[in-house]
Amino acid sequence: MKPRQQRMLAIGLAALGVAIAAGLSLRAFEENMMFFVDVSDVVAGDYPDERTFRIGGLVVADSVEREEGSLDLRFRVTDMRCELEVSYVGVLPDLFREGQGVVAHGAMGADGVFVADKILAKHDEDYMAPEVAESMAKHVEDKTESLRAGQSECNPQ
Repeated sequence: MKPRQQRMLAIGLAALGVAIAAGLSLRAFEENMMFFVDVSDVVAGDYPDERTFRIGGLVVADSVEREEGSLDLRFRVTDMRCELEVSYVGVLPDLFREGQGVVAHGAMGADGVFVADKILAKHDEDYMAPEVAESMAKHVEDKTESLRAGQSECNPQ
């Protein structure tokens, strides 16, 4: 094999190696990507069926139900337009409470309840996840307009 052919073979193998590494990296990113979905969109049925996603909003007052002596918990989350029931088994963050912002990671269960595998609570009085803040602002405007029009129920898109 001539030196020129050896160089071309080495360059070709290096390019093939970079292409394979890039392909594997992109596939890993795709599998681990977590979507944020508004509560109103979930209620309307517009959410990814085959993968986990995040929802966020405020914990509805007087909606937290915990079985005595158990880690099972049920509560409702609102984006100021619609409410969604969430089920979670595990230890809650210290800052979790009614009326405060939360982000839940999980998937929809067959019974229409969001089954969370991780709950993240707001960690500062002024901070809210950007996706949650944007969703809340959008739905506060929608709710204000619907109240002016005399509609008070959750009417997702």
